[in-house]
Amino acid sequence: MEEALRAGIAIYNAGEFHAAHDAWEDPWLDLERGTADERLLHGLIQFTAAIHHATQGNPEGATGLAGSAREYLRELDGYRGVNVAAVREYLADLEAEPETVADTDPPKLTLDGAALTLDGLGFEAGAIAARVLADEYGYDEDVIERAGEYARRDLANGYETSPFVTLVLDFARSEERRGIIVERLRGHVDRREAREADLEGLFEEPTDRETGNE
Repeated sequence: MEEALRAGIAIYNAGEFHAAHDAWEDPWLDLERGTADERLLHGLIQFTAAIHHATQGNPEGATGLAGSAREYLRELDGYRGVNVAAVREYLADLEAEPETVADTDPPKLTLDGAALTLDGLGFEAGAIAARVLADEYGYDEDVIERAGEYARRDLANGYETSPFVTLVLDFARSEERRGIIVERLRGHVDRREAREADLEGLFEEPTDRETGNE
């Protein structure tokens, strides 16, 4: 949950209010209903949805979500280091005056006092952000997912540098270059898959047809 929380906060702080909830949704669905963790993620999901509706000119949707988000976040001020009090204050204003508040910038989300950014994410949170943003903007999620798995293998094997780690993080961070980066990742993934297939073939037992012993 911690990495998903960090990823969603950074995505939100980048102004991607609609996409932010996708970072939190999977872990939220796995949590026991009514726990502090579940209420935190549920409240943050509804918080970002309320902002999305407000900025899209849907004040009724915004006010309903603002009220329920405030309730989920009740008594969670500072929980897991998130600035919940500032979120609840904004939600109260949004519920009361959605048209006015929609024209103001929502508060930054902070974790232990730091407003996380995409540039500052480590690999695991950055990989979540990359997947979420690929889905949001219609890039090939499968390439991002496979590249992420190869990156994890490289990190586990102690490689100091890996194009998969670098490019997955670059994809999350570089909005203008995502199209180029995903194609570079596709090339790296295809080459790694081909190399692994070749290595597997070295250790396979030849068939009778291949040995000529039919």
